[in-house]
Amino acid sequence: MAKRERVVRMSVEQPLWRALSAYRVLTMLYAIGLFATAYDRFARPWVAVAYYAVLCVWTLATLPKVANAASCTKRFLAVDLTLALTGILLTLLADAHERIVAGGPTLPSIWTAGSVLAYAIKGGWRWAGFASTTVAAVNLFERGAPARDTVHNVVLVWVASIAIGYVVEVARASERTLARALEIEAATRERERLARDIHDSVLQVLAMVQRRGSALGGEAAQLGRLAGEQEVALRTLVSGGLVPPSRVSGDATLGAVVRAVDEPDPEEGPLDLRSLLAPYAGARVTLSGPGAPVPVAPAAARELAAAVGAALDNVRRHAGDGARAWILVEDEPDGIVVTVRDDGPGIPEGRLAQAEGEGRLGVAQSIRGRLRDLGGTAELISVPGQGTEVELTVPKDIKDPRASRGKAEKR
Repeated sequence: MAKRERVVRMSVEQPLWRALSAYRVLTMLYAIGLFATAYDRFARPWVAVAYYAVLCVWTLATLPKVANAASCTKRFLAVDLTLALTGILLTLLADAHERIVAGGPTLPSIWTAGSVLAYAIKGGWRWAGFASTTVAAVNLFERGAPARDTVHNVVLVWVASIAIGYVVEVARASERTLARALEIEAATRERERLARDIHDSVLQVLAMVQRRGSALGGEAAQLGRLAGEQEVALRTLVSGGLVPPSRVSGDATLGAVVRAVDEPDPEEGPLDLRSLLAPYAGARVTLSGPGAPVPVAPAAARELAAAVGAALDNVRRHAGDGARAWILVEDEPDGIVVTVRDDGPGIPEGRLAQAEGEGRLGVAQSIRGRLRDLGGTAELISVPGQGTEVELTVPKDIKDPRASRGKAEKR
């Protein structure tokens, strides 16, 4: 029986929540112990007793609240910090003035740091800075003057809480990166397993149908051609997972001259250019590219893919149904290069200039115009009898074509 792998997500901050729970209980007992040893020195001990009763009930009842980030809500943090600040201010009423001036501890003592640390673990260093600054202000007010020991304690809590908050933010970012890497690894393994299964069954059947159909001719040849196109598309999908879910249309006589109807959302992040070009791959169009993603801004990626589609349209119209085409994607250090090459008869000298003069601007607008808006270039090399090659080059920092057109219109 095969074992199934699963990605186990680990929380790097969970040990901090467990440590905070233990800290709150221990510091509550410590504060009560301090009070018990100096009970007879308090001016109004009944105030302290009432506060410690509330503190004990609150600390034990709210242990589930500091069990994880989801349970530790903003409302809980606000009430918890208020309880700590109230205890500091009640020290003025419960303790003798001489003890306060001499540096005696506040009623909550170091339990207050637990409230500040909860802010740090929940919200990071900014939340920690807010909580520790509030506690510092109330401590200085309770003492009446910035004594050395008070300032020392305040700075210690302020620096420690902000440092812990920063570490928590870094840990969360690392956790997200690790989780994403584990998900990619699991998905890659599953895709490899599916690719093996499909290669041993579906792809072999499609290849056999293509060969037999070509041998039989007639309608069987048409069926074989379609089977060959599906084999190429399926092989592209299982090898790199590049084909995005979309509706496609167009003339498939060239194999992969298809159009993705669904457009990427301009608001989302960079898209993998390979996934936009993958629908063009087919029986007579071969797509080659890097093994790693080629990220491009959404609007620019759509324009670049459309330029490739226009080049393939020209191959279909002018080179004939039997022509083959190759798409090569290169991710260079200073730019992205997409080359579309075919084995057609090539373009006679002067034919492009004549087409522009007759108003047919396919190459001028659909290809060169798009690349110009992106801040790139389009070079066309054609030798009669040896096919045509279109090289599309765009810089790494590709411009938004809509912004470029907007500037041109203002001029």
